[in-house]
Amino acid sequence: MTSQPPPPPPPSPSQSASASPQPTTSDPASPTPPSQPQPQQEPRCITNDPKRTGYDPSLAWYLNYFRILTGRITREGVEHYREDRYKANEARDCARCESDRDWLFQHSPVVRYLRDKAAALNGDLGPHNVVCRRCPGRIFEDGTVVRQTGGFSPDHGILLCANEMRDRSHLEDTLAHEMVHAWDHLRWKVDWMGGMDLKHAACTEIRASMLSGECRWTRETITRGNWTLTQQFQNCVRARAIQSVMNRPTCKDDVHATKVVNQVWESCFNDKRPFEEIYR
Repeated sequence: MTSQPPPPPPPSPSQSASASPQPTTSDPASPTPPSQPQPQQEPRCITNDPKRTGYDPSLAWYLNYFRILTGRITREGVEHYREDRYKANEARDCARCESDRDWLFQHSPVVRYLRDKAAALNGDLGPHNVVCRRCPGRIFEDGTVVRQTGGFSPDHGILLCANEMRDRSHLEDTLAHEMVHAWDHLRWKVDWMGGMDLKHAACTEIRASMLSGECRWTRETITRGNWTLTQQFQNCVRARAIQSVMNRPTCKDDVHATKVVNQVWESCFNDKRPFEEIYR
């Protein structure tokens, strides 16, 4: 690989999907469509059972909160409690999200920059197509909990999960992440869901995590408690890209996702467009 910016991938077939795009790959040649792997079989989602979890929705929220503090509610029960609190506070969370979104489009350097770069590609990004909604989490019988903070759809715009936003800075990182996806979609027509080539999804996730600021040192150490002294930024970008690729229906497992991310890592990690440098 060289230090020059890699060439864009070939256009993907005209399909629309609400996932994540990918601009550059390590192979500029048109990929040969691989055989379609079987979709991952997710474990079954489960509902709350007070006898099993200790969380009783019929009680006042503060009583359940006290039961959590005293260890009388299981980890699964805590997640069910969180979901119910998100439902109760949905209007408040969405109003705060919309207020912060509007402020960022007025004052955030990274959001304004990405908006202008999208406009240069005949794209239109603004509060009118960045929506705030409550995003339900999914609790599976194997103990896994799946949550999201945002998403991008070429047909509908950007989604911000109001209930998952800790503060305005967190919302700014999430919005910047999805705006990088939007810019990638405008710049390169890509295979969002990985139906033909998962490298597309891998590359855009690398770029979005790298350029949005969500993997900067302060976010990793103070918010997530990751105090690794070497390769911290790279490890964060790689881990988040792998996790996102695993959510594609054509990805078989974490080994498959890791392999695909590694295949495009050098070219995509070195592609900072539309920025000149990583500054967040």
